[in-house]
Amino acid sequence: MSERDCKELREKVINGINLAFARLLQEKQRDDRYLVISRYGRQIEQVKAAELFPYIQSQ
Repeated sequence: MSERDCKELREKVINGINLAFARLLQEKQRDDRYLVISRYGRQIEQVKAAELFPYIQSQ
């Protein structure tokens, strides 16, 4: 696999992850639910999906 092919594959994977995350946020927001996230691999928090959704849309 060439360097160009690897770069294209990486971009496709990242785009897929971003799309899946956006859909997860939409689903959780629709149900008014929480997401459980880890900050720095240690601190666990519950965050309302509605709080994160505006930040994701602006990116």
